[in-house]
Amino acid sequence: MNKAEETAWLYEIKPKGKFIDLNFKEIWRYRDLLILFVKRDIVTVYKQTALGPLWYLIQPLFTSVIFTLVFNNVAGIKIDGAPSFLFNLAGITLWTYFKECLTNTSTTFTSNAGLFGKVYFPRVISPLSRIISGLFKYVIQLVIFIVFFFYFLFFKEKPISVGSTLYLLPVAIATIAMLGLGAGMMLSAIATKYRDVKILISFGVQLLLYLSAVMYPLSLVKEKLSDYAWVVEYNPIAQVIEAYRYMLLNVGEPNIKGLWISLALSIVFVFLGLIVFNKTEKTFIDTV
Repeated sequence: MNKAEETAWLYEIKPKGKFIDLNFKEIWRYRDLLILFVKRDIVTVYKQTALGPLWYLIQPLFTSVIFTLVFNNVAGIKIDGAPSFLFNLAGITLWTYFKECLTNTSTTFTSNAGLFGKVYFPRVISPLSRIISGLFKYVIQLVIFIVFFFYFLFFKEKPISVGSTLYLLPVAIATIAMLGLGAGMMLSAIATKYRDVKILISFGVQLLLYLSAVMYPLSLVKEKLSDYAWVVEYNPIAQVIEAYRYMLLNVGEPNIKGLWISLALSIVFVFLGLIVFNKTEKTFIDTV
């Protein structure tokens, strides 16, 4: 037996030559690191703050109150079939999860440059940890929504109910996560060369909020701005949020077709994001 045959390598690091080099066995091997990153993302965000994890609850609740006062009471946007507060809270919970996925993954290379330059591990673990930690925060906010749902149902005696497509809730959550992940990975590649992309993302997310049907139903856009309604209708995030609100509150349209189209687009986004991400991780350390 020659020397080469006697050597058994535990790990073998090879140069990447594929568009998408996603080794699931390797990711599973580093699952402890993934869990560690998730814990870091959850614990360190509000560490040494006065209110701590209560910010998970304060942000969506206060935003929902402001939206209800401004858009429903002052601007006069009418919501049939559900309390305005619940309508806004439903949209904000899903929108916040998308925003977390997009903004956090878009800084993958710039925020982890020191770590990536010293230690080897599958780089895709970093954006994946952001998606999982964001899901943890989303679940907390969804529980708060459920609490208020039953409060309005039993104490306010509002005629509210869940939609017939509630079983598609995991599809809506997965779609919004993949949209944020795919777009975030593509933007993270651009951010390695152009630092002002971070400013553009912050500004763009604020504008995207108003084009994603978070505080109004799609039917209102078609009625009031029929000539420009296509801007919102072609937004996959708006389609998911519209379907999501129907699932939780039985308002608007089921929008199953829009949900499936958005799911298909989210898969394309992730595919393109992985291509750009794999290409960028080879040379980003020279530009960051």
